[in-house]
Amino acid sequence: MSPVDARGKLEEGFFDYTVSKNGKVFISWYGKEVMILKDQASKKLLEKLENASEYDVQLILAKVTGNFKRGNEKKAKKLKR
Repeated sequence: MSPVDARGKLEEGFFDYTVSKNGKVFISWYGKEVMILKDQASKKLLEKLENASEYDVQLILAKVTGNFKRGNEKKAKKLKR
């Protein structure tokens, strides 16, 4: 385990990505789409992912998505819609 992932969360493999015909990269977290990259950003990401191991893919996708969770997820679940 690296110091970057001290709790071993990246080994669970919760990030995934798909590439569309027109070159867009759709990044999902536990099956929910969290980010779409296109043009130069998608090309740079695909170059990084080309020869990466599964663990490195998870780390790269985690870094690309950044801090998409803000801490209000529990509040959103409690709201009646």
